Amino acid sequence: MPPADPLYLGPVKRSVTIAGHQTSISLEPAFWAALEQAAAALGLPLNALVAGIDVQRIAAEEPPNLASAIRLWLFARAHAAAVSDDGAQPGDASAR
Repeated sequence: MPPADPLYLGPVKRSVTIAGHQTSISLEPAFWAALEQAAAALGLPLNALVAGIDVQRIAAEEPPNLASAIRLWLFARAHAAAVSDDGAQPGDASAR
């Protein structure tokens, strides 16, 4: 049997500190890697980035759980980067 594709590995639980309190977050390794890269790109410790995402999450009308909020934040970041890279909106006929 071939080795598992690292993209499809199951969640890994890690502890982070938010506002002085430890909490556990379960994310797939691909999301942990993307979160670490985003923190480095922003010049922030991982805990500080997660705390910032948590503040945004809590302000939502119907806040998702923290792991979902992190995945959504990473998706929005990747989407914004993709749009700014080619100048076209996804689905825009001129992008073809």
